[in-house]
Amino acid sequence: MVHPLVPQILDLATPIAEHLGLEVVDAVFQTNHAPPVLRVDVRNHQAEDTSLDDCEHMSQSLAAVLDETNLIPDAYVLEVSSPGISTTLISDRDFIVFKGFMVEVKLTEVYKKRQTWIGQLLKRDDDYIYLTRKGKSTKLPRSLVATVELSNQAVE
Repeated sequence: MVHPLVPQILDLATPIAEHLGLEVVDAVFQTNHAPPVLRVDVRNHQAEDTSLDDCEHMSQSLAAVLDETNLIPDAYVLEVSSPGISTTLISDRDFIVFKGFMVEVKLTEVYKKRQTWIGQLLKRDDDYIYLTRKGKSTKLPRSLVATVELSNQAVE
């Protein structure tokens, strides 16, 4: 479950990242730690990978804004890092970059007699994720999609 402050944190972090030439990939506020940990993952699309300097600049800039807004009034730890290569596809860019790759789509409920679909990724639009399975095109409603992950499995 997403912590209620995460959307507000993303609203603050996104323009900072864009100004630094970065993209916010994810944010998680882990309140089960003492002190709580705010982890923000950023990606640099202009470089081959995200550098330590990228993370440091984002951390300093975001910390200043979070302190100024007092969004998190109690003590916390801010961690800014690179997500590395994730197997989970989230952003529009992920779906473009990994077009043609094998993916495993897990749905929140059974659709056409199955809840997990494995196939070659064709595209994603506002309503569907399109796969090819054994040469046949399949479209899965985005409203039912729980996760889309890169897969090394063959089509069932």
